[in-house]
Amino acid sequence: MSSAVAEKVDDDLWSAIGDPTRRRLLDLLLIDGTGTATSLSRQLPVTRQAVAKHLGVLDRVGLVQAAPAGREKRYRVDDAQLARAVAQLTAVGSAWDARLRRIKGIAESIQRAQADRQQD
Repeated sequence: MSSAVAEKVDDDLWSAIGDPTRRRLLDLLLIDGTGTATSLSRQLPVTRQAVAKHLGVLDRVGLVQAAPAGREKRYRVDDAQLARAVAQLTAVGSAWDARLRRIKGIAESIQRAQADRQQD
């Protein structure tokens, strides 16, 4: 990965997104708009306490924002931080696409050189 792309990647953000339960929580929040640990845990095969911990991780990296709702917190996705994650993923994808094109070019060059030697 180029140093410019590496500098743009937020490892904490991607570590948080890397967990399948947290990705599912983000999906649910994007669908429903908001949710509490209790309401979200009803839709997942994990406890309310586990959901609360996962939401805490997402909150620390800024992917969700919490607002008091009685005795609980109501969470929603932070659109700006999600857009930042998408931009990082796009940059990483572009960097890998460029690498793969370079590797393909090298492999094709080697194949041409071998074909030329066989013809001689």
